[in-house]
Amino acid sequence: MKIKKFYYKKLNSTNDTSLKKIAKGIERGIVITNFQNKGKGQRGKNWISFEGNLFMSIFFQIKKNVSLKKITKINTLIVKTCVQKFTNYKVKIKLPNDILISNQKICGILQETVFMKNKKFLVVGIGININKSPKIENYPTNFINFFTKKNVKRLDLIKEISNIYEKKIIKF
Repeated sequence: MKIKKFYYKKLNSTNDTSLKKIAKGIERGIVITNFQNKGKGQRGKNWISFEGNLFMSIFFQIKKNVSLKKITKINTLIVKTCVQKFTNYKVKIKLPNDILISNQKICGILQETVFMKNKKFLVVGIGININKSPKIENYPTNFINFFTKKNVKRLDLIKEISNIYEKKIIKF
């Protein structure tokens, strides 16, 4: 099932924009931006957004009784699989929501659920460091192009991630 993509040059947060789309009655979509002013991280932390990296959120309706733990596992596996296609290095998941290469964070995933008109929705925010990574105290980070021979483009990752979600979305 094709999912409509919404492209923006600059946003506060792709997750916040996704929540606004849900409130307007849009039941599924992918929000993509070149830059976030107020990207969201886990437990209220900020996601540091460098231009050229990937910032996207996928949103869709889910079953009310579906386990968040199960959804988290599925979403991290989807992103891990996509990233692995671009590198020969081993890509790992650091629970609950980070993707690592050589024990260095290259991706974070933030999930949010919301109820709207008696329906449950999931927003999956994905931030992938493609060309630059922030310096985080006591947590090594890096970017995907450090680990590749071919220069990965944002559009390559958007296509890979979108294709998998378009195939899997009806199973949530």
